[in-house]
Amino acid sequence: MESARIIATVARIVRDVGIAEEIAQDALVAALEQWPRTGVPDRPGAWLTATAKHRAVDLVRRRETYARKLAEAGRELTEETYDPEPSGPGDIDDDLLRLIFTACHPVLSAEARTALTLRLVGGLRTDEIARAFLVPEPTVAQRIVRAKRTLAKAGVEFETPYGEERAARLGSVLEVIYLIFNEGYAATAGDDLLRPGLCEDALRLVRVLQALVPQEGEVHGLAALLEIQASRTAARTGPDGEPVLLAEQNRRRWNRLLIRRGFAALERAGTGPYALQAAIAACHARAVRYEDTDWRTIAALYERLAVAAPSPVVELNRAVAVSMAYGPETALDMVDRLAAAEPGLGDYHLLPSVRGDLLARLGRGEEARAEFERAAALTRNERERALLRARAAGSAGPGR
Repeated sequence: MESARIIATVARIVRDVGIAEEIAQDALVAALEQWPRTGVPDRPGAWLTATAKHRAVDLVRRRETYARKLAEAGRELTEETYDPEPSGPGDIDDDLLRLIFTACHPVLSAEARTALTLRLVGGLRTDEIARAFLVPEPTVAQRIVRAKRTLAKAGVEFETPYGEERAARLGSVLEVIYLIFNEGYAATAGDDLLRPGLCEDALRLVRVLQALVPQEGEVHGLAALLEIQASRTAARTGPDGEPVLLAEQNRRRWNRLLIRRGFAALERAGTGPYALQAAIAACHARAVRYEDTDWRTIAALYERLAVAAPSPVVELNRAVAVSMAYGPETALDMVDRLAAAEPGLGDYHLLPSVRGDLLARLGRGEEARAEFERAAALTRNERERALLRARAAGSAGPGR
């Protein structure tokens, strides 16, 4: 939970994200060795941060070429908590956001930037990142290792970008924040459907960006999307943590403050991909009941999104909207064509899940059961697996 903040703090001292990650891990090892004897401190995050900072300064002291950085770091040692340096006009007053901009340096490929930042800031494992990108896990592992080496070799410092350089990195930064939120909103693996801490980090970061670059429409578009999506969090799980489908959610539990914030951000958004997704989310938020959802508008928005940011996942979501607006048969044809054209979706559990839902609505219960079982076998989230198995059991009844 504290890893990203510790890495961000240490990176500012040692000016190397790879070394910062190693020092953060060393601090955790120290905690595992000491806390069983001394007890967990009242503020474990502050203990870990202080331990990591001292180790970072020790490293700086051992390097004569870091004399200037040592002078800066030494002034901080007497402080129990980390105090950021005074910021200049347009500076980034957030170490985590500064870390994201550093990891999104143009010296890295777009894929490497996102993978590295999700690892350092989001705390995602390589298998979770691979799931998000629909690529093999070894590919992601290699991207992360190479990215750290490239940053070190290029001498990229932990710094604030300005002007054109900041604009060049902004797209990658937005993508990273979006993926961090998505992992929190629907966890790839584990026993819980949600990882609220990741959603909160993503929301905080995008709000900082809104203040930093208020002229960027897509920043407001992403903010609108995340605010509206986050508004549903309390209604997405039941008393025991089980998933609650959108059609069955108690909309009175949706957070109206977050929805209002999302609508306000949407008014400042442009017409880019995040703004289009926010407009889709807004359609759901405006519907008092599930039955009131304007599915034809949503389907049209997905069609525009498929042009602006084409991807197999967008097409799958578009098929769902089409099924609600125009019927499951048309959508099933779309899904089958998509599956044939995109072999990368073969291990994506939402593909058989959507197909199972469409087959169930067409009364083809046994086929639906097989698809739900396949989806359950593919997901690594225990809550989703239980839901899909329950849907499989319910599909082979009257619809057979």
